[in-house]
Amino acid sequence: MLTQETHPVRPAEERRHVAWVGKSVVFKGELVSSEDMAIDGRVEGSIDVRGHTLTIGPDANIRATIVAGTVTILGAVNGTITADNKVEIRPSGSVEGDIISPRLAMADGAILRGRVGSRAG
Repeated sequence: MLTQETHPVRPAEERRHVAWVGKSVVFKGELVSSEDMAIDGRVEGSIDVRGHTLTIGPDANIRATIVAGTVTILGAVNGTITADNKVEIRPSGSVEGDIISPRLAMADGAILRGRVGSRAG
């Protein structure tokens, strides 16, 4: 006699390891996540992913105050970024605003218009 246990199988896209805001999404307000997050759409307001990684995709347009553990920027950000670990601006990335982080990495072609500082521990 054969018995087969059935478990609901979710498609791979539903088993993400990262919260995701897609290209077609426009979010206005306070965005809070307690897991890593990737944003490819538009966000206006504030983004809080304390202690986690935030990736701003190449098509993203962000007008927000950002607080995160690590921030990687491939798109456009207008606002203050506070990171506990590191901010990395890739060649396609641009930031207009201040960055507060112990580490900053900028690739050739990256744009930064603002001030950089480190929070006193």
